[in-house]
Amino acid sequence: MSVEYKVVNPATGEVESEFPCATDAEIESAIARVEGASRSWRATPIEERAAVIHRLADLYDARSAELAAIITREMGKATAEAVGEVEFSASIYRYYADNAASLLADEAIPSDSGQAVIRKAPIGAIFGIMPWNYPYYQVARFAGPNLLAGNTVLLKHAPQCPESALIMEALFREAGVPDDAYVNIFATNEQAATIIADPRVRGVSVTGSERAGTAVASLAGANLKKVVLELGGSDPYLVLDTDDLTRVVKACAAARMENGGQACNAAKRLIVAEHLYDDFVDQLTERMATYYTTGDPTDPSVKFGPLSSEAAVVNLDSQVQDAIAKGATVRTGGVRPDGPGAFYPATVLTDVTPEMRAFREELFGPVAVVYKVSSVEEAVELANDTPFGLGASVFHGDADVALDVANRIDTGMVFINDAEGGGPELPFGGTKRSGVGRELGPYGIDEFLNKKLIHVPAT
Repeated sequence: MSVEYKVVNPATGEVESEFPCATDAEIESAIARVEGASRSWRATPIEERAAVIHRLADLYDARSAELAAIITREMGKATAEAVGEVEFSASIYRYYADNAASLLADEAIPSDSGQAVIRKAPIGAIFGIMPWNYPYYQVARFAGPNLLAGNTVLLKHAPQCPESALIMEALFREAGVPDDAYVNIFATNEQAATIIADPRVRGVSVTGSERAGTAVASLAGANLKKVVLELGGSDPYLVLDTDDLTRVVKACAAARMENGGQACNAAKRLIVAEHLYDDFVDQLTERMATYYTTGDPTDPSVKFGPLSSEAAVVNLDSQVQDAIAKGATVRTGGVRPDGPGAFYPATVLTDVTPEMRAFREELFGPVAVVYKVSSVEEAVELANDTPFGLGASVFHGDADVALDVANRIDTGMVFINDAEGGGPELPFGGTKRSGVGRELGPYGIDEFLNKKLIHVPAT
């Protein structure tokens, strides 16, 4: 069996554990198991399913330090952020356990021809392909609502997250999820294609790159499968007017540096009105250079650790160096430090122009790009000049102006006078090349349901 799943500690570059890929026979068995379990799991009363997921949330909270340490070694997340991810994942499970009964209730449809309701029924076994950047959170927002809806889950995690994948499966078991209702599988990409094509698998959800989303969508479409795609982003933050620039700078820096900049909805493009631009750039540069120090992710004083892998650093640095070679200005950072580990400094770029890769491509790391604009119209045009459409933030002292700008931005989410945030109840998703479908909130549990019309004629 080939070895594809391994923990390579990005802080040291050392391989810490390895796991063999599944055999084709194990893939076949896994599909059969989750498909077979779907009939009994969907028949389990919602109150019992909710109690199981409540126990799961409690287990996450009780073992947060242990869970956090695993993903710090797997992908370099600073300890405090890792603990925060575990706790947020628990809150997602708890939200759906508390609200699933009402979210799945019948919906009456007014009709002159009789009584009509939409009954929300599970569709069966679904396949999730999860990324490395939020190993617990991404699984929670996929598996939590779908298990409560009565679907069963086959899960392929990122190859660099095998230990977190295994401990999650163990926690589902300990909480009381039946053995075959949630199954982790160390599948290759070729085996994943086989799973998607199998008629026993009724839907597929992927969070990842554009390339992964394109491949999955093509396979799902060819096999008439429902698909949810949560892909990349190049989110704009429009700083148009404010009486408290320091607060806004802090919010923008934090939004750029969340998870070491490795978040699809990070603040990747900072679009600033010209009357604020110079002060904004000065304050942002100072904060990125002095507050956001990188280093050992287990050190509480360190604000962010290494990037997820050597390949991630090489790609990000090539984007930065391309911009520099074509005339961009480096305000801070931009030089990879010597020594072992996948480290990259917090970086600020200005004077980025369309011929540079950094203008169009997603920068998945601690690099902020700042643009100067002379009007609201120019800001909106620049914000929308991207193939992505995930999220955005608008800062303006006039709430009416901010709302008008928010309405004109072509994204799936807009936050006004605050950094992009999130909560279990807030739907997450985008438009354009950022994907299709929604996760979290009431819409997150709706994606893989059969919304069945039941009609009784008038007498």
